[in-house]
Amino acid sequence: MTLVSLALVAGCFFVLTDWLPADLARYKEYRAAEHCPVGSTPDAWWEDCLREIELSVVDTVVEDRARNSEYRATVESDRVRGDVHFGDPGPLLDTLRAGDTVVGTAWRGDIVALTKDGIRQKSINEPRDEPQMIAAAGASLGLLALLGLTFGTARLASPRNLGPLTWSGSGKKLFFTNLAATFGVGLPAVWIGIPWQFVTPTIVVVWLGVGFLLLAVPRSEK
Repeated sequence: MTLVSLALVAGCFFVLTDWLPADLARYKEYRAAEHCPVGSTPDAWWEDCLREIELSVVDTVVEDRARNSEYRATVESDRVRGDVHFGDPGPLLDTLRAGDTVVGTAWRGDIVALTKDGIRQKSINEPRDEPQMIAAAGASLGLLALLGLTFGTARLASPRNLGPLTWSGSGKKLFFTNLAATFGVGLPAVWIGIPWQFVTPTIVVVWLGVGFLLLAVPRSEK
């Protein structure tokens, strides 16, 4: 348990010090990117500017499933061919048919959007200003690490007198409280636009509050 907790600490550190700053920087760079000069030809597929490419639709896949839904368009031009993945079927993907001509917006080697007749749909490759869930994931990993270290240390120090520091005592409730707080705080923060800096401390406060109540009840009953 202690070793797993140390791995979770490393994961928390990576999320908050590497993944989150990189995601914020990538979105900022994307927003600052300008359109490639008119009439220019790409020296390489990877470019910092936004390039409009005329593409033909080869095939589309729109599959709504309870799990693993797939929304994809296969497109090609005289230079490239590949799949563009989306997070949902609309507003453009579910109207496309094989042979349609669309305009793809390329940035750093990815098709970030497709446009046809003025209707534009972002692909999953387009950088988004949604760092709240990344911050929530970092908080979740950190709290799971704290939970594991606390329970593991208690078991090593006093294996016969664990009190509420067991899975059935408070561990199960704290684990699911962590999950509920992660999504219950992170997702609304994305939807409402709450700054990501508030996400981590809010999750920590909720989890610690529930933990205090769970650990205080047995003492008060005695």
